Amino acid sequence: MENPNRVTVLAGIIAIIVLGGLLFYAKQEESAPGVYDGFAQCLKDKGAIFYGAFWCPHCQNQKNMFGSSKRLLPYVECSTPDRHLTEMCKQNRIESFPTWVFPDLSTTTGEVKLAVLSEKTGCPLPPEK
Repeated sequence: MENPNRVTVLAGIIAIIVLGGLLFYAKQEESAPGVYDGFAQCLKDKGAIFYGAFWCPHCQNQKNMFGSSKRLLPYVECSTPDRHLTEMCKQNRIESFPTWVFPDLSTTTGEVKLAVLSEKTGCPLPPEK
């Protein structure tokens, strides 16, 4: 019969290797080029700004429209950890989330379709597959 301590140590090592592999895979997926990378970068380059709050489900939905490309969005967090409005968002008169501000200083609130973002900024959407 094997030593129980040896089995426990071996199981722990296997668990660490599996967890490490999963974390590595997740990180690779996160940094892989996304379908909307060019579109998100164009929004930023054109000067569009997406104001949101970490606790806002509509903001999360808006980000998720971009898939892994959400990391490139021109996103500004408006909430402090205790859910107060940041000074920057107060100064910019952001009152609801999500709010998009465009280069012509027009704004939209709520979840905005990608086609509307394209129209407002002139940023082309990637071709559909």
